[in-house]
Amino acid sequence: MPAIKFFILGIIIFINACTPSNEVIITPPEVNLPEEIEPTIVETPVDTPQAITWENWYLSVPLNAGNGKATSINYQDIINDKLTAEESKFFYKNDDGTYTMWTQFTGYTTSGLSELGNKYCRTELREYWRGNQDVTDNWSMSTGVHILESTMQVDFVEGNGRTIVAQIHGKESPGISGNPATVKIRWNSGMIQVDHYTKPNDGDPWTSKYDKKVDFGRVDNELFTFKMKIEDGKLFCALVCEAKGLDIEYTEFFDYVGNGYIHENYFKTGNYFGWHDDYEKAAQVTLHKVVTEHR
Repeated sequence: MPAIKFFILGIIIFINACTPSNEVIITPPEVNLPEEIEPTIVETPVDTPQAITWENWYLSVPLNAGNGKATSINYQDIINDKLTAEESKFFYKNDDGTYTMWTQFTGYTTSGLSELGNKYCRTELREYWRGNQDVTDNWSMSTGVHILESTMQVDFVEGNGRTIVAQIHGKESPGISGNPATVKIRWNSGMIQVDHYTKPNDGDPWTSKYDKKVDFGRVDNELFTFKMKIEDGKLFCALVCEAKGLDIEYTEFFDYVGNGYIHENYFKTGNYFGWHDDYEKAAQVTLHKVVTEHR
């Protein structure tokens, strides 16, 4: 009896093994999927403050304007890059957004044609503090606070090694004679000097006859920021030059209003080359940023 059971069981196993299965297995063909591509991120440009608010300035270059005086270039021509090839020798924008201000003696000054050994030539910005584009757009030391901050680098100065990089300039007006270069910030062979007029004798005008020169800090050819401030009628100056470890806070120099100064004024900055002995020597300043404030 047990033998019959084993025989029947073997037949069942044999039949199941030989019976084809109803399950069909399909292997899909290989598909070459494309590599995952990272999305391109387009950065939206971020608006950055202007290094210079051009509406508040005009540019003077020592080229004949047709009347024997230096050429004045308005801010629209600077913004729209409309300087002539000759003008662009003296002033041009660099790839990094800075501006090169180059100059040499040509004879053409803001007051007229000059012979060698007489006046100096400049590539310099003149302020219109309210943006009125008029030489009567000037401010008074007797009211408010007036600030100029110029960030620049003096590349080279040939000749005697002197160029003026910033000024407070007085303006002749009805009843007030003279156009004093009241405060001049001079780069003198790497030393920043504050050259400022002091009180004249009774009846005398404000001129360089009564000026005082003060060495303020050595910057050489490094990047620096010079600051001038008129507050309560007084002149304050400051200087920063990271490469030289300079961070001189505002220092009082002179009380102008307290000493009877009544001229209206404007700021200037750039490259006012102190050389007029030949037509060959040159000076170059790179202007990075100019900030003014009037309140």
